[in-house]
Amino acid sequence: MPESSANATAPSTTPNPGLPQRLKGWLDGLLVADVFLVIAGALWFAVAVVLQGQGIGGPLALFQRLWEPLFTPAIGLLMAAALVSGLLGWWQRRGQR
Repeated sequence: MPESSANATAPSTTPNPGLPQRLKGWLDGLLVADVFLVIAGALWFAVAVVLQGQGIGGPLALFQRLWEPLFTPAIGLLMAAALVSGLLGWWQRRGQR
């Protein structure tokens, strides 16, 4: 028996984003989270330095333990993303001439 047009599935009106768009969206989300991590680290460091001056050394000691495995890669990723963004912008402007 043929299916009636009411039972047939209508094609989706929203296009399925391709892999490059999904990858870009995922990367953008990662970079936004990275920015907030770097900002939180900077605030944590500032508060830890003030607390160190008051004789409370725990927050600064924890920051120092997390510096190499957490904050150094986060700052590096942010710097790399800025460089890649600048280079892509330059490349696109160069190609439009």
